[in-house]
Amino acid sequence: MFKAILWDNDGVLVDTEGLYFQATRETMASVGVELTVEDYRQLFLVEARGAWHLASARGVDEAAMRSLADQRDRRYLELIARGDTLLPGAREVVSALAARFRMAIVTSSKPEPFHRAHAATGLLRWFEFALTREQYARAKPDPEPYLVARERLGLAAPEVLVIEDSERGLRAAKAAGLTCWVVPSPLTAPSDFTGADERLGSLREVLARLEEPRA
Repeated sequence: MFKAILWDNDGVLVDTEGLYFQATRETMASVGVELTVEDYRQLFLVEARGAWHLASARGVDEAAMRSLADQRDRRYLELIARGDTLLPGAREVVSALAARFRMAIVTSSKPEPFHRAHAATGLLRWFEFALTREQYARAKPDPEPYLVARERLGLAAPEVLVIEDSERGLRAAKAAGLTCWVVPSPLTAPSDFTGADERLGSLREVLARLEEPRA
């Protein structure tokens, strides 16, 4: 029986993954690199290696790449600030499940964009904690983020459920020995989710599954 739920953030609770892609694509275009959706999905959401090597292949040196990274990060924050990032069903599902499960967020986001994305969502009150990128050494698909979160909860692996939307997140959760349900976003839907314990169509399906009577 699950006692806690660990939630990914971008693409699961807030609609920010596409904004990060947009900011990265615009920045890469400034040095002549065309970053496609397929490139982004593979390099960021599967391999977690990023795309700066594509700029390096164009002759962009290390100092210039640091400048590009800063430019991308500023643009991403601008895009987040433009509107409501809350995904459909997130508030309804999270608030309902908070009455029955301990919950936390495990994200690859840095603190500033994470908190800016949640400035108006009202979701964070239902979570015990959020692990952002500076709180662990190795990012997903490494299992470390989920191992750190489970240890902080003080629960055994079978007591923890993970909700993810990306292939790298799924791999991280399974490597940590956790049950993982995947709710793909439009950006991640073509990914390989082999190994997922469930593939669901929406957050509301997560709620429905957890409300099913147990045998």
